[in-house]
Amino acid sequence: MEWLVVALITVIAGILSAVTGFGGAAILLPVLIHLLGPREAVVALTVAQLIGNLSRVWFNRRELDWQVIGWFAVGAVPLTVVGALMFVTAPLARLTPALGAALLVLVVGRRVLKGRYPRLGRTGWIAAGGGLGFLSAVVGTAGPLAAPLFLGRNLTRGAYIGTEAATAALMHLVKLLAYGTAFLVTMRTGTIGVGLGIGLLVGAYLGKRIVDRMPETLFVTLVEVALIVAGVRLLWSG
Repeated sequence: MEWLVVALITVIAGILSAVTGFGGAAILLPVLIHLLGPREAVVALTVAQLIGNLSRVWFNRRELDWQVIGWFAVGAVPLTVVGALMFVTAPLARLTPALGAALLVLVVGRRVLKGRYPRLGRTGWIAAGGGLGFLSAVVGTAGPLAAPLFLGRNLTRGAYIGTEAATAALMHLVKLLAYGTAFLVTMRTGTIGVGLGIGLLVGAYLGKRIVDRMPETLFVTLVEVALIVAGVRLLWSG
C-alpha cells in the first residue's frame, strides 16, 4: 500500500515538474527518505529524475535553447562531480536555509526590477552551471534556483521546461556516474529509481498538455508562486 501511494505521489510530482520546471524532488524526497533512508533515497531519486527530465526534454525537443545548454554544461560537469563525491562522505544540509532565502530574494528582486530577472551571457551561464551542478549534487536538487535564470533568458512554456530539463538531466547523469564509482547505485536503488522515473514520465506527459494551453503570464506567475513555496519550505526545513 505504501508503494501504491508513492506511485500516485510520483505522477503528481511529474505533473508539477512539467508545469513549473521543478518541485518533483521536493515532493518525493521526504517520502523516499522515510522508506529507504537518506542516502539510498537520494540515489534512487537521482535515477528517477534523470528519466523524468529526459522525458520533458523529449516532449519539448523542438523548443530547446541549445546555446544555453552548451554553456551550462561547461561549468556543470566538473563541479557536479566534485559535489557528488562530497555527498558520498558528508552532505551539506546546512545549505538549505541559505537556498530558501536566495529564492525569496530572487522573486522579490524581480518585482523591484520591474519584472526582470538577471540575463546571463556565456560566462554567466558557465558559472551558473558550475554552482548549480555543485548544489544539485550536494543537497539533492537545485531546480528552484535555476528557474529565475531561465526566465531571465525569456524562455517560457515549452522552451523553459525543455531547456531546464536538459541541463538537469545532464547533472543527474554526472551524479549517477559519480555515485556508481562509490558503489551507491545498487540493484535496489536502480530498480526503485526506474519505477519512479516511469511515474515521472507519465506526469511529464500530462503536464505538457497543461503547459501548452497556459498563457505565458499565468505560466510565469505560477512558477513564481512555486519559487516562494520552495523558498519558505527550505527556510523552514533548515
